[in-house]
Amino acid sequence: MSAFSKRIWLTGASSGIGHALAERLLNDGHRLALSARREEPLLALAERFPGKVLVLPGDLGEVSEVDAIASQLNEHWGALDCAILNAGVYEHVDASNFEADTLARVMRGNLFSASHCIVAALPLLRRGQSAHLVGVSSAVTYLPLAGAGAYGASKAALRYLLESLRVDLAQEGIAVTVVTPGFVDTAHSENSGYYTPMRWSARKAARHIAKRLDARPLEIAFPGPFIAALGLLSRLPARLQLAIGRRLARSERDTP
Repeated sequence: MSAFSKRIWLTGASSGIGHALAERLLNDGHRLALSARREEPLLALAERFPGKVLVLPGDLGEVSEVDAIASQLNEHWGALDCAILNAGVYEHVDASNFEADTLARVMRGNLFSASHCIVAALPLLRRGQSAHLVGVSSAVTYLPLAGAGAYGASKAALRYLLESLRVDLAQEGIAVTVVTPGFVDTAHSENSGYYTPMRWSARKAARHIAKRLDARPLEIAFPGPFIAALGLLSRLPARLQLAIGRRLARSERDTP
């Protein structure tokens, strides 16, 4: 548990890692502002943890809705100690049906929505204690996979944005952490079309993230062996990377 109760804005909190992380952080005694498109799961958490939850639903791809959330955060707390940008979308798109509109849609859901939230969060973080900006990328950025071009591109762009902001914000004392999950039991992983080795439950992922947040590390990547394996594979010749990326797709496997 943290030494003090943090004021945390967590996006994508209605399901998967976000919902499990919200529950974990609330149990640890923090106050959370929860955002997602679906309001019902957020209200359920607010009912379970009275007085600790601000329910701030909205479409984070819309600047006006993010601005409204920021106004409510400012009105209720006046500052943030931590912003965890977890909201995201996944679309499996192979070359046969790839369209620029798909890339734009995924970029909006994973990169532009996060950028809107960063703009909204920074003034509040500057007034917080031990300010910490956290963004959730993906292990898919380490190795190209068949059909993951739109998703991987958006998450790689988010990673670069966060790492660049880390340099810019260091002089202000605002730490920036990139969370890099492997395969986790979420709707995204179920619909990804990939063989998912070393898959973790959302609760296990949430425990792992929450345990490490206080240290404000550069990166929280898991599972360790899977991340290490991807690092090694990414150094292989391009033709071998291509074969592995295709092999990970379920449609290329000999067994279901």
